[in-house]
Amino acid sequence: MTDASPRPDERGALAALVRNPLFLWAVFVAVHFWIGFGDLYAPGFPMGDVNDVYKFWVQHGITSHQWVGLDTSWVYPIVALLPMVIAYAFGPELYGSTWLALVMLVDAGAFAVIMAFGRDRRVIHVAWWWLGMLVCLGPIALARIDSITVPVAIVGLLCLATAPRLAGVLLAVATWIKVWPAALIAAILIASKDRVRVLVGALIASVVVVIAAVALGGGPQLLSFVSQQAGRGLQVEAVIATPWMWAACLNGNGTYLKYDTTILTYELHGPGVNVAAAIATPLLVIVVAGLLGLSALAVRRRVPAPELLPPLLLAITTALIVFNKVGSPQFVTWLAVPIVFGLSTAATGRGMSFRSPAILGLLIGLSTQAFYPYVYSYLLDLNPTLLVVLSVRNLLYLVLFGWAVAAVVRLIRQGSELPIDHGSDWLPSVWPFAPVASLRDK
Repeated sequence: MTDASPRPDERGALAALVRNPLFLWAVFVAVHFWIGFGDLYAPGFPMGDVNDVYKFWVQHGITSHQWVGLDTSWVYPIVALLPMVIAYAFGPELYGSTWLALVMLVDAGAFAVIMAFGRDRRVIHVAWWWLGMLVCLGPIALARIDSITVPVAIVGLLCLATAPRLAGVLLAVATWIKVWPAALIAAILIASKDRVRVLVGALIASVVVVIAAVALGGGPQLLSFVSQQAGRGLQVEAVIATPWMWAACLNGNGTYLKYDTTILTYELHGPGVNVAAAIATPLLVIVVAGLLGLSALAVRRRVPAPELLPPLLLAITTALIVFNKVGSPQFVTWLAVPIVFGLSTAATGRGMSFRSPAILGLLIGLSTQAFYPYVYSYLLDLNPTLLVVLSVRNLLYLVLFGWAVAAVVRLIRQGSELPIDHGSDWLPSVWPFAPVASLRDK
């Protein structure tokens, strides 16, 4: 009887293959082509926003010279228009394919930084985790404007230790695409000793954006996305919408789903829904303010940034999802930003283990793909099985939020007992010209 377990030399060869940067890049390409194929041909119209909405906005601007965000109010900050216009480079027929190619290029830049340009073996597992997250989440991972914001924000955070001004620039650019990274900047300004340089970078980027928008005639519409988002109702996938989804399924209290033709999404209607939608945003602001207050307390207790920032940014990011009246499936991609940051920090020997958030993130992505996009229509028909899947996914969000908050509180209690932050060696080098000898054997 033979032993089926791999031989030591086979295990060594497999380990070498897994850690080989060229193999990682091959898998990166394969993952993007696989997901991209699903975006273009899978059921459920995963590219609906890209092909039906983004392309329409660009075509309308070209033909009528009335651009969203410049001449009319818009749901997104103004820089979000840039990748949408770039995706039109090869015409309307290839808009979806060009969008996917653009996302792949932006992801490639982030992927190179995540794996420290193949020079630091300590972070190979972080690159593998991100690829796993993309696969678990599926088509939606590449088919929304968030697909541009997330890699930009990832690079911004990974630059924080060695290039804080650049970090500020990139996080500000990400904010001007989709506003949520602004909360990450706020946390960094409180918790990081490089807060001034981060602020300078963020202000420079923001001034450039404002000047460009005003020069193009978009000054009056610059902040229109704030009022556009404020008028939204309770979206069906939102965490706080879960009880009303079950009420609609059980025909309770007259709760039902309705498609909003202005926002282009399905929202809930019925007793208590408007109240929940009205309190969601103030509650979100209170929770984020509370987390920023905890970070200020942690700084007073001398908790160093390498220890504090990973769980703090994860708590804030998760709060932006959990307490949001909008629960779009692409919000899952946001989790990659603090989890990649936490895994990379832990890889240098600083900060806590991020194994639990990494696993929870994969489960959240997988459970999201279980109902979107392939069988999303059945969820809208209030299929009980898919409602269970949605409820489990939303519960996992709460577990992840609880883990992050508990981690921050634990750090505050430990206070000055934690290691001192001695410099910029708490993140892997993000520079391709870093000395190879200093990284190869780590």
